[in-house]
Parts: sequence; structure tokens; C-alpha cells
Amino acid sequence: MFFKKALSKSEQLHFAQQMLALQQAGLPLLNAIQLLIQSAPKPWQTWLLDIRALLQKGNSFSFCLSSQDGKFSPEFSNLIRVSERTGDLSLALRTISHQLEEQIELQRKVQQSLTYPIITLVTSFLLVLVMMIWVVPVFKDVFGHFQAELPAPTKILIATSTGIQNFAVEILLSALMIVTSFAYTWIKSSSLQKYYDALLLRMPFFGNLFRLATLTHWCRTLGHLLETGLPLPDALRVAAQSSNHWVSHDFSAEIFKHLTRGWPLGESLKRADPKSRLLDVETLLLLHIGAESGALAEMLNKRATALGAQLSSQLNALSQSLEPALILLVGAIIGSLVIILYLPIFNLGQIV
Repeated sequence: MFFKKALSKSEQLHFAQQMLALQQAGLPLLNAIQLLIQSAPKPWQTWLLDIRALLQKGNSFSFCLSSQDGKFSPEFSNLIRVSERTGDLSLALRTISHQLEEQIELQRKVQQSLTYPIITLVTSFLLVLVMMIWVVPVFKDVFGHFQAELPAPTKILIATSTGIQNFAVEILLSALMIVTSFAYTWIKSSSLQKYYDALLLRMPFFGNLFRLATLTHWCRTLGHLLETGLPLPDALRVAAQSSNHWVSHDFSAEIFKHLTRGWPLGESLKRADPKSRLLDVETLLLLHIGAESGALAEMLNKRATALGAQLSSQLNALSQSLEPALILLVGAIIGSLVIILYLPIFNLGQIV
């Protein structure tokens, strides 16, 4: 199972766009898959042949996709399943392509905003590690020739450096065990995933970015599902099944529950998110208006676009503010280490 690799968003987008082009050209589904087999990259051949074999046995296209060991996202398979009910596969493929393009663009913006801060933090960590392993021991040997009491910060720094050198293997093994244990618990425990997803939304400043990204994806997914002709309860159920965020999943499920009990959408939204963890007041009002006017799908898509623009603006502001802050932080860390190392030398005359 460790060798089964899911398709990236870019690969899923490429597959959806190719299938859409072949569908618009009028080819039957099985012929389109056969044509893709002839032109697809070599790593795709195995699962494309499997899809063709399943189609020849009379299985649905959505079943063929969902049986490929997680290569396609649940959202991809669910939208195809919806199209099989409505009879419009081209619309589903167009919707999938549009969603994936927007997700890839959002991911690119996030990576662009966080690349510099991550590189800076990793570089500073490695620099501090190099100083603790190679530079501090040199100063320790120099200070050992003097019969004088070292300042407390210098003692702590030298003791830390000595501990890292003496227990490097144990520290690495402990860190590896902690990461492995956390990853295993994360995979097995849905409660831990729910707690972590909810915690992200409560983080100072960054929580609003996660909230915007989650709400943007939820609005866009639900809007596209409604455009395919699904009733709202069914669209909410598919949105919940397709979500990769527990807060969004539970939010869709709660709205579905309240709608089936007879509450209107506006009241269902309030009851599903009473603490406003995900929904803001403006989104709540706009969706209520959209539901009352019969233009909910259009309102959801417009709101997703507005929230995406707001998220991009905040990401740019974050990137611009983090750069000088990180420079100051790295300078403070390195400067503090240098000052701590040179404290005894400042009193060298007294030591001699």
C-alpha cells in the first residue's frame, strides 16, 4: 500500500481536461479511455487499463475511478457520480477542471507566500545547529584554559552544546519516534484530526487564513454541485463526503440535518455554526439572500471568488510582514549566540 501513489492535482486536472476534450469531440466514454491509453504517460498505463477493463464489464465511470486505490480525490469521483445521475458528464468534467485550476492557483499563492519564511527558518536552524556542534566546542576549549567563573548564559550554552554532541543519536531517534507515533495516531484517530482542524481555525491571525481557505473551498464546491442540478440536500451530502477538512465536513452534515428537519437554509446555517467558527456574518447574509431569491448557486460562486480574493490579499500582506520580522528574529538569535560566546572575552583582562 505504501507504493500506491495518488495523482496530484495537476495530474487530475490534465486527465479531466483530456476527457473533457474527447467528450466534447463526441467520442463514447470507452473509446475516449482507449485513446488516452495510447497517448498517456507510462505511469498512467496500469490504472487506465484497469478502468477500461472495468468499463467493459459494465461498471459505471465513477466506480472505476473510486476503485483506483485513492488515485482520484473523493470530490472528483463524487462529481462524476453526480453527472451519471444527471446525464451530463461534460458539465462534471468542466466543473472538476475549474475547481482544480482554482485549487492549484490557491496552492501556488500559499507556496509563494510561505517559501521565503520557510527557507529562512530552516537556514537559521541549520546555522544554529552548526554553531552548537562546531563553533561552541572551540570556545569551550579556549575557556577551559582560564581559571575563572564563566557567565551563566555561557555555561548554559556550553552545556546545551555538549548535550547535543553526546546525545545526538538519542535525540534523532526520539524525534523520529515522536513523528512516527504522531503520524500513526493521526491516520488512525479521526478525533485527533477533528481537534487539529478546529485548532487551526482558532490560531491567532493564521486561523483566519485557514478559515478563508476552507470556506472558499466549501462555497465553490457547493455552488458547482448545485449548478449540476443536484437538490440542496444531496449537494450538501456530496460536499460533506468530498471534504478533506473535518470542520467543513461537520458543517455540511449539520446543515443537511437541519434542512431535513424543516428549517430554512438561513436558520440551518446559523444552527450549524452557532459559534461562527467557519461562517462570517456577510457570507451568512448573502447565502440567506441567495436561497430566498432562488440564486443560491450563483451567490455561492460569487462569494467563493470574493473570499478567494480576500485570502490572496491577506497572504500577500503576510508575506510582506513576515520577511522583515524573520530577518529580525534570525539576527536576534545569531546575535544572542555571539554575545553569549564573547561575554567571557569581554572580561578577559580580569580573567588573566
